[in-house]
Amino acid sequence: MTRDKWAEWLAERRCGGDRAYEAEMLEELAEARDRDLDHAALQAGETLLDVGCGDGLIAFGALERGAALAIFSDISQDLLDRCTALAKERGLAGRSQFALTGADDLSVIADESVDVVTTRSVLIYVERKQTALAEFFRVLRLGGRVSLFEPINRFGADYRREESFWGYPLDGLRPERDKLNAVYERIQPLSDPMLDFDERDLVALCGRTGFAETHLELHVDIEAPKPVRWETWLHASGNPKIPTLAEAMETALTRAEQERVVAHLQPLVEQGEGRHARRSPTSGRRSRTDPARARARAVRPGSGRSA
Repeated sequence: MTRDKWAEWLAERRCGGDRAYEAEMLEELAEARDRDLDHAALQAGETLLDVGCGDGLIAFGALERGAALAIFSDISQDLLDRCTALAKERGLAGRSQFALTGADDLSVIADESVDVVTTRSVLIYVERKQTALAEFFRVLRLGGRVSLFEPINRFGADYRREESFWGYPLDGLRPERDKLNAVYERIQPLSDPMLDFDERDLVALCGRTGFAETHLELHVDIEAPKPVRWETWLHASGNPKIPTLAEAMETALTRAEQERVVAHLQPLVEQGEGRHARRSPTSGRRSRTDPARARARAVRPGSGRSA
């Protein structure tokens, strides 16, 4: 089965094809979804637009809470097809709509037609973030809310310049580390949308857009990662645009260099012997794929509830 990179990442590459690891992650993502919907103050009978819906985690959660309508929007037709099939299976098709569109162009959504807009790890892929916020503002009814839950990857970028690799010490393997980092930095340099903003920018974006209220939640954690099976870690990808470590090593390192890296990193990964820095609003998954997060809520001016 051929899938686009977004659907393939969610189905396989996010968890390295490890179903036990995926099940654990989905449990934690469900908790994050519930916090997102609580943060948005979603009420029964409202309409929610889930921007960058992925596999529909937030939108389906909204329908379970009694939303009158959930609009699933994404740039991946494969993911929208998956959500459409799930909505039919769950008897939710009559309360679901689907829109193939990006966050910075929601022209298929009418002005002032939704009560809540949500994102989860979406703006990190959007270069025109201010335009996206303006689109969120446009489609919201008066008093509507936007709930953003975004990784703050800039916080962990300094680790690229330390004697470590994704938080694990390399103890003299700096040449190998630099070659591997170069693979990832060519794809996603510090100017990439995934790395070019932090929580202060989220607040500023909301203010410039015209939201009447903005509320930010932020946690900073520096801690040891959870132990992970080496094969899972080796074949998992941090986001849909970058290679797995196995693919990066095959691209950048000689066979001897690969063997040195594996011999050193494998026991550290499997025993959880590293240090990860995280910025996030709540406790959650500790892994190299989830380094930092921030949650913001903004309210459009009007007579509606301010949450």
